[in-house]
Amino acid sequence: MTDQAQNDASKPWENDPFAAAYPELMEFWSGAAEGKLMLRTCNDCNKAHWYPRAVCPLCGSTSLQWAQASGRGKIYAFSPARRATPTYTLAYVTLDEGPSLMTNIVNAEPESLEVDQQVQVTFKAADEGRMMPFFEPA
Repeated sequence: MTDQAQNDASKPWENDPFAAAYPELMEFWSGAAEGKLMLRTCNDCNKAHWYPRAVCPLCGSTSLQWAQASGRGKIYAFSPARRATPTYTLAYVTLDEGPSLMTNIVNAEPESLEVDQQVQVTFKAADEGRMMPFFEPA
């Protein structure tokens, strides 16, 4: 296998049209491929934010960096989608670092979930190849 072929095989998101359309998120996808949840963090106010952007939405600074999150948080709200095929549970999770993000809860029946329940990140491959963060009970 050539070096280029090995690189493409180890970074399938680089051929994903969604990931390619947003090159500023490559650090996020690279971290996800390694099982790391990466957040944009402001060097001026020292707060993490979600969704990643070029300007801190909390203080307006452009001095940002990527930092690995703990991957832990609490369910803020959730709703099972029972009529969907397959069924899934949509949720807002508030990370220990502060930001809340929309995600799916996996590896749990909706009846076993509660608001403020501790969850942790887990990664599953999307159809396009990139690893996506989901959450499961801790």
